Amino acid sequence: MKWWKAAIAGGLFLGGAAITAGGLKDRPPPMVEAQVTKARKGSITRTITGAGKVQATTTVKISSSLSGDLMELLVKEGDRVTKGQVLGRIDRKRYEATVKQALAAQNAARSDMQVAQVEADRTTAELARVEELGKKGLASAAEVEQARAARDSAVARVSAAHQRLAQSSAVYDEAQTSLSKTTMLSPIDGNVIELSREVGERVRGSDLSEDVVMTIAALNIMEVKFEVGEHEVVHLKPGQPAEISVDALEGESYQGSVVEIAQKALIKNPGTEAEVTTFPVTVALNSRPPRVLPGMSAEVRISAETRDDTVLVPIQSVTVRPEKSLPDYKPAVEGGGLSVARRAETLAKVVFVVDADNKVQVRRVRTGIASDTDLEILEGIQPEDKVVEGPYRTLSKELKHGDAIREPQQGGPGGKKS
Repeated sequence: MKWWKAAIAGGLFLGGAAITAGGLKDRPPPMVEAQVTKARKGSITRTITGAGKVQATTTVKISSSLSGDLMELLVKEGDRVTKGQVLGRIDRKRYEATVKQALAAQNAARSDMQVAQVEADRTTAELARVEELGKKGLASAAEVEQARAARDSAVARVSAAHQRLAQSSAVYDEAQTSLSKTTMLSPIDGNVIELSREVGERVRGSDLSEDVVMTIAALNIMEVKFEVGEHEVVHLKPGQPAEISVDALEGESYQGSVVEIAQKALIKNPGTEAEVTTFPVTVALNSRPPRVLPGMSAEVRISAETRDDTVLVPIQSVTVRPEKSLPDYKPAVEGGGLSVARRAETLAKVVFVVDADNKVQVRRVRTGIASDTDLEILEGIQPEDKVVEGPYRTLSKELKHGDAIREPQQGGPGGKKS
């Protein structure tokens, strides 16, 4: 029976050896689960977005340069007004009295000028008579000089009277202007969006500060102002189309265009790590949408650039890898030896292309413009190439050149392969 025991022991030994040898044998690496799509040809638009407030293109604050009691207000908030329409009136009594005083002074100056002109005419005639007598020897040279001096004095008084009349006329015109300003007129067509004063209140007019009575806005033309970064503003120019959506009106969008791009930057937190440089941009709506009011929050999407018939991949398909990790990496040689490694690691934009054996090949790519979902590929892959588009962690960190992949099953575990 000993030989049976020996045979069993030998069989067990051989089986264990076979299992151990199988475990030590090189096994292929496990396949990586990844989502795959195809590069395609199509159109792509560079979209620049921003958020701001809707406002009227023209907003005018109505204030008075005169001081006085507000006697009338002929409009209320929300009223539509036209250019030249009377909006309100300030107490006129004091300014009417000033006009009467100025008019009286002007009339007096005009009378003085007429008197001076009569005297000038008389002395001119007297001078002519004396000069004629002097030619006949009937008047002395002194008498002629005296008559000439009287004429010159009368002419000078006429000139002075003219200046006083001009001065009094200017005072009268100024008084008339002040009187006319007691009636407030609308300078534009628009809507009253705010009333700041009530009838009976004192309006304090000043050239140094404004005492606003009301605010009028031309609501037929609306615009949105917002800020874009310095890397985006270089792609903007007036006239580019834009789509505007208002937060308060969900599901609705309106068309507009870029009308103004600021030439001066706004720099926030200058000289710090949090420094931000932006440029204000204004987009005008093509027409005033119903229910849109000044002050509403809005989002703007500007179509800055469109390219047709170009190679596109999902934006998440493009990732970065260190230059040294790429199969075509060639270290630079300096002075017969390897160059000193750079402190900052150089990164390259890459796409993982799936070959016929379901293995991924890393490809360097040169990218163009991007939309919300797609990215233009200028160089590196061709249309119909199969590329990996996710998951993000796999694509950004785990996937390597030469890895075998499999596409995820539809419907979760137990489902069919796609």
